[in-house]
Amino acid sequence: MTRIRVLLCVVLLTAGCGTNPPSPAPPQLPPAAEPAVAPPVARAPAGRTVPVGGLPEGIVADGVTHRVAVAVRNPDRLVLLDAGTGAVVTSVALPGHVRHLQLAAPGGPVLVPAETSGRLLTVAPDSGRVTGSVPTGSSPHDATRAGNGRIFVANENGRSVAVVEDGRVVHTFTDVTQPAGLAPVGTLVSLVDVRQNDLTVYDAASLTRVARLPAGAGPTHVVADRRGHLAVTDTRGDAVLTYDPAAPAHALGRLALPGKPYGVTYDPARDRLWVTLTARNEVVGIDLSGASPRETSRLPTVRQPNTVAVDPGTGTLFVTGTTEGVVEVIPAP
Repeated sequence: MTRIRVLLCVVLLTAGCGTNPPSPAPPQLPPAAEPAVAPPVARAPAGRTVPVGGLPEGIVADGVTHRVAVAVRNPDRLVLLDAGTGAVVTSVALPGHVRHLQLAAPGGPVLVPAETSGRLLTVAPDSGRVTGSVPTGSSPHDATRAGNGRIFVANENGRSVAVVEDGRVVHTFTDVTQPAGLAPVGTLVSLVDVRQNDLTVYDAASLTRVARLPAGAGPTHVVADRRGHLAVTDTRGDAVLTYDPAAPAHALGRLALPGKPYGVTYDPARDRLWVTLTARNEVVGIDLSGASPRETSRLPTVRQPNTVAVDPGTGTLFVTGTTEGVVEVIPAP
């Protein structure tokens, strides 16, 4: 009799568990937005082209040293160009491939997140000398310097953002899924998460997250303008989104820009945003000086224009042609 009672209890307990359905699986996040696979060029590029090496992607122009740094592969190198002539000045061997470059400040150094090495390098733009190398995490994708000197590094496959100070990681944020583009406004640092499709704002002084906002259908990159606002390329949503990161952080507007907008840079002297359209092999100039962003120019580029830089002194544009291994140099439009 005792055995029968035990078996009955087991049956009842099992049945009782069955009345509570398992918790639903969390919703699957969409894949990260990517640039379009660019078609063959239909029009001659607006500028002249300079061969730089395989698969160039990641470019930045320094108005102080008059150097342009561009990352190439096979082998992984940082190529330094003369901003005036476009001539190759020197190249620097890198420990891994790179997709994004920023300047820590006018005059440098160049922040070089070498994704396949897990390290952030700093390179002097005038000489090409490597001035620092710090392990930051898995797949450092982008890096930016906050106003207080701390450097934020987005570890894309490491689901983290590392904060570097005095040559070492002093803090790591783990509240992200696939961190990508970064931009600073004073001591506020804004980050695009390409899986969560949102914009996170961190305080570089207190090392805390202060805001998180939706950022369209598939954001990829972000830059700051001279009034402290942000422009985000919504690659999947074919738009540029604008934000004010100051508390309370909030969205400002949306400018439709069909053609898979991806690469982005800002010219502070002319208050102009430049965005590449990877599906159209074009670069678009957007005037930010008015009440709302306004398209001012549209220029043909080399094939697969994934990244773009502008010389703040001259307004000259530099566009990477990833397919053809070149940089397009466009005099100030």
